[in-house]
Amino acid sequence: MSRVVDADGSPSSSEIAPTGSGPRISSRIRAATSTWCTPSRSPTASMCSMTAMRNSRKTSSSGCLSATRPNLLHINVSLNRSIFDVEVTVDVLVIGAGVGGLAVARSLLAAGHQVRVYEQAPAMRTGGAGLTIFSNGAAVLDDLGISLDGVGGRFDRIDALTADGRLRLRSDMAHAAARYGFPSRSISRRLLLERLSDGLPGDLIRYGTGCRAVNQDGDRVTAAFDDGSTATGDLLIGADGHHSVVRRALWGDVPIRTATFGTWQALSPVDIELTRTHVHLMITGREGACGLIPAGDGLLQWWFDVRWSPGEPRPAAPLAMLRRRFGHWASPVPEVLAQASEDDLDFFGHHWQKVRRVWGKGRITLLGDAAHLMPPTLGQGANQTFEDVWVLGRSLAQGGDVAERLRAYERARYPHVSLVSRLARRSPANWRIPPLVGRLLSETSQSAMLARFSNRLTALAPA
Repeated sequence: MSRVVDADGSPSSSEIAPTGSGPRISSRIRAATSTWCTPSRSPTASMCSMTAMRNSRKTSSSGCLSATRPNLLHINVSLNRSIFDVEVTVDVLVIGAGVGGLAVARSLLAAGHQVRVYEQAPAMRTGGAGLTIFSNGAAVLDDLGISLDGVGGRFDRIDALTADGRLRLRSDMAHAAARYGFPSRSISRRLLLERLSDGLPGDLIRYGTGCRAVNQDGDRVTAAFDDGSTATGDLLIGADGHHSVVRRALWGDVPIRTATFGTWQALSPVDIELTRTHVHLMITGREGACGLIPAGDGLLQWWFDVRWSPGEPRPAAPLAMLRRRFGHWASPVPEVLAQASEDDLDFFGHHWQKVRRVWGKGRITLLGDAAHLMPPTLGQGANQTFEDVWVLGRSLAQGGDVAERLRAYERARYPHVSLVSRLARRSPANWRIPPLVGRLLSETSQSAMLARFSNRLTALAPA
């Protein structure tokens, strides 16, 4: 029987679900949201092999999904894939073919459901530079048959440094990987999308099909598209991101708040010693923040966070601006900037929204940024999306009324994802100390704030 286990190793007050007696293809899903930010391994499985696995099992399971608040740092769950065996399939419409849309499509196809995915873009989106996948996201990907072996870069340690190169904090990610079974990894968004789409039916995703409205009656939900076509199914999942049309249809114009900072980022070849290591550097100073993560094959995922507000004009020469602002920081920041080019850079202004306790209605639900948009300071955006996918699949596997299963998924996810969202907004990477204040505050004061933040995150971690 699969259970949520609290930090002291004791079972939580309610068990998630009894599993069936079919063959155990188990994967320990342990969400390990570690200090600072939150990539992995597993054999790639085509949809054909996933279908064969499903058909080889004849048992089904029942039970109730726990809405007990998951542990902040780890959810110890032994997953029996037979929980995904279902007697009755549902016809699922997925709006959005980003990492969340593709992941939930894989999950539900493997469970035997009918799935159709609709994406506004004319082809697979490949922008966005790199993503960081921590143990929680890696465990879900492993369960979906997604292998990250041989792609991206593993990191075993996170060092938090001052702008002049002094160590503030060190997080042992190798310890987490050994305990949870999944290392942290930096990977390009393009490669992750390719892995997620590998083996999916060729006609599954309808590109160039933007959703403009959704409606539902008692037992069906209909999506209307920009080209005048419609699609009807048993349930609809809005995985359409920051500017979600599905969310707007459900709740109107939900306030989207500005996170007060934006990020200049890139994934590019950088020939420095750090690129050949397994160390992630997180550097903060009065001018902003910088992150450097080896991403494999001589690539470095790097970014600079700066203060930003909507409508603020972009610099005509952003790389020159970054060199002026950060070029005096300790090595290896100047070396990274020296090897960068304007063509490498993308800019993203960050936003967040308050997480609703229930984010769907009837036969419609949301997933990922559409449900819980947060700034990237903990690197948990994609990882929380993968947790959504796992919990949603588990909830639907219980059978019964579709709307009730969607609300069970939302209730189960709310406590954990809302806490992660709040921590992301409060992360020290967001703190911008103005020059005057910076001269008045001692370095030890800022280090103490960082230490308190680290303690908050690691309070539940194993010793």
